[in-house]
Amino acid sequence: MNFEAFFSPWRPYALSVLRIMTALLFLEHATMKLFNFPPSKFQPPLFSLFGAAGVIELAGSLLLIVGLFTRPVAFILSGEMAIAYFVAHAPHSFFPLLNFGEAAILFCFIYLYVATAGAGPWSLDHWRATGSLSAAAPAQA
Repeated sequence: MNFEAFFSPWRPYALSVLRIMTALLFLEHATMKLFNFPPSKFQPPLFSLFGAAGVIELAGSLLLIVGLFTRPVAFILSGEMAIAYFVAHAPHSFFPLLNFGEAAILFCFIYLYVATAGAGPWSLDHWRATGSLSAAAPAQA
């Protein structure tokens, strides 16, 4: 079986699913900071660095879920996660496993990829560009 030929037609859809699922997971970070949901002992003040991060995360997550202004939003969120890693995690240890920074690193690089790759076919960006919310259906092997 030729895996490249089988999976290649699905690449744009996988990009859309990656964008949507990453943004949904990221939204949880925003709602915890801003609305204490899910409930947490960590409730930062709105007018703090963490509160500002929560606002950026909320707006960015919602825009990425629907795929609107995907490239600039993903680039901003990638930068936010790079800053979060070096400010909140790296000072505690060099190793991401020990400083609990794995999620920040993954979010940073996934958003950097989305900023370069775009939103995929299941997005408002794609709809604005083509008038369709779907690319051509993948050929079945």
